[in-house]
Amino acid sequence: MPGDSLPGPVAGADEMLASLGEAVPSAEIDCSTGDDVIRIPARDLARLAEAARAGGFEMCSDITVVDYLGVRRVRFEVVVNLLSLQHNRRLRILVPVPEGDPEVPSLVPVYPGANFMEREAYDMFGIRFAGHPDLTRILMPDDWVGHPLRRDFDVGAVPVQFKAAHRVR
Repeated sequence: MPGDSLPGPVAGADEMLASLGEAVPSAEIDCSTGDDVIRIPARDLARLAEAARAGGFEMCSDITVVDYLGVRRVRFEVVVNLLSLQHNRRLRILVPVPEGDPEVPSLVPVYPGANFMEREAYDMFGIRFAGHPDLTRILMPDDWVGHPLRRDFDVGAVPVQFKAAHRVR
């Protein structure tokens, strides 16, 4: 049934997903809104990425983070979107990341284009990518304190003056 998690190699799953499940037995294969989804622990991310690359997912199209502060037990989830142009398929990889140790392996050795996406995830959410060649801020100034897209980051207040509005004092 769509939406049910299927751990490891799945009977009846297509060959691409079955081979990924065999390469990484901890993988939970699922389907969400027509896209293939695999949930894995952080320790298996690099191995799954290598298997996906070998299996035809030649492009990492996006890496981002979701902050589930107060919603889930594990606060962060790294979301990796892979694309297979030859098979016209997408694969979403979900990796839960605890707040106390926000680190996952870097995908730069497998997908060099992941470089700037990982730097943005680090800058905005504070997720470290172990083995990244240059994990430095990319959007915020080097001396910035904190990670602005975390749900507990203080927004602050800056008065904005609009045309035809009363003067802010």
